[in-house]
Amino acid sequence: MIERTLFNADHEAFRDSFRKFMEKEIAPHHEAWEEQGYVDRAVWSRAGENGFLCMSLPEAYGGSDADKLYSVVQMEEIARAGFSGIGFGLHSEIVAPYILHYGTEQQKNRYLPRLASGEMVGAIAMSEPAAGSDLQGVKSTAIRQADGSYLLNGSKTFITNGWHADLVIVVAKTDPGAGAKGTSLLLVERGMPGFEKGKRLKKLGMKAQDTSELFFDNVKVPADNLLGGLAMEGRGFICLMEQLPWERLQIAISAVASAQAAIDWTVQYTKDRKVFGQTVAQFQNTRYTLAELQTEVQVARVFVDKCCELIVQGKLDTATASMAKYWCSDLQCKVMDECLQLHGGYGYMWEYPITRAYADARVQRIYGGTNEIMKEVISRGMGLGGR
Repeated sequence: MIERTLFNADHEAFRDSFRKFMEKEIAPHHEAWEEQGYVDRAVWSRAGENGFLCMSLPEAYGGSDADKLYSVVQMEEIARAGFSGIGFGLHSEIVAPYILHYGTEQQKNRYLPRLASGEMVGAIAMSEPAAGSDLQGVKSTAIRQADGSYLLNGSKTFITNGWHADLVIVVAKTDPGAGAKGTSLLLVERGMPGFEKGKRLKKLGMKAQDTSELFFDNVKVPADNLLGGLAMEGRGFICLMEQLPWERLQIAISAVASAQAAIDWTVQYTKDRKVFGQTVAQFQNTRYTLAELQTEVQVARVFVDKCCELIVQGKLDTATASMAKYWCSDLQCKVMDECLQLHGGYGYMWEYPITRAYADARVQRIYGGTNEIMKEVISRGMGLGGR
């Protein structure tokens, strides 16, 4: 195996610390959280108390001023353990960065320390019943009123952390006739009149993740809650495009970590399981299948590690991030399928981690932009125009 050079000793010490946190605060409860359909709110508070939320934020806003690689470690560990109900990554490395990069100083001071402490849980509301990967197709509107506030109407679906969320970044059209140039981002808080949360959605996998619907019925959003202030009105689509490479890389990071975990579980299982007088691992088909999967995951890891270096340097481009997201999530699903097969009938039992990982993996090819859209992005980066 190629030695990884991405992390230093401090990163690895953090890995050990976060693993201990998971063993104490997450592992004993995750199965029960899958049954109830959401994680307990207390795990957010405990993570905040231990400094495990919004680590890359500046210390002035409650973070640790840590480089993004600490968050990469955290994502890998959550994926390795199969704790798919934990929405720390989206909260810390998608929601908080939007406010840090584009928010006013007032918005940063109001929200970032509360996100870092776990007092607030953050979500971002992009997808709608009729608009997923095509963000230009968003129908939600936020029309400016005479007093400067915005009247928000519309609905969102498939929103990660949506049920727990205290703060939601909502993608809406402030100028419905201007296409992408009419898109803005609004900071909507729990308790604003007209903002309602729908049912928690029951999913194929990620059963402990509190994915939900959100509804906005004449929600009066103060002018101060337009992300970035009036100067950023109509610039929401640009913000989304700038942040999507990091979001898509996060999917690739978790995909590779999950795939490696599946291989590790399967190697151990096939060494222990006996059929026809020998272990499953002794069959040539088993050994060759696992050898092929390990080779592909090794290739993917080297590529993703390079992408992580680029994101830290601010050099990761959209097409490369799309390659990582598409390739690694496709590979993840392939690995899960092959490893489940090698578990035989036990691979179909929910008590086995490979079964839950198989179900959790499927959405990776869909969210963050479907893999078909990733290929479109890549091809355009090659100078190949579509319709």
